[in-house]
Amino acid sequence: MIYHVVPLDEWSADPSRPYAPVSLAQDGFVHCSPDEETTLTIADAFYRTAPRPLLALVLDEARLTARCAWEAADPAPPPGVAGDTLFPHVFGPLDREAVVRVLEVRWDEHGRATGLTDATGLTDAG
Repeated sequence: MIYHVVPLDEWSADPSRPYAPVSLAQDGFVHCSPDEETTLTIADAFYRTAPRPLLALVLDEARLTARCAWEAADPAPPPGVAGDTLFPHVFGPLDREAVVRVLEVRWDEHGRATGLTDATGLTDAG
C-alpha cells in the first residue's frame, strides 16, 4: 500500500473522475509516500497550512492503471525522512478504485501531524 495526502475538498471535488492533483501537471507525477510514518512526516513538513480536514488516501498499487515508480527524493527528502527512502511516484491520475482506505491526519495542539485515523463519515473511499 502507498499513501497520498490531499485536502478533503480537493478529493471530493469531482468524484466521478480519477483524481489528478496539481502535482501531476507540474511535476509529471503524483507524489505518494511509502508508509504511514513517512506520510505523517510529509504532512507535517508540507501541509500544516493546507485546508482541513487533511486526508491520507491508502492506495493499492496493484489497482492503479498508471505506472508507479519508486524513486529517491529530488533534491532531498524532507527533514525526518531517511536519505535512502524511496518514494512512489504515480505517472497518471489516481484511480478511485485503487483507494482501499481513507484516513484523516490528526494534529496536536502545536499544529504537528501526529497520527492517522479512519475518516469514515467524512467521505466515501471511492
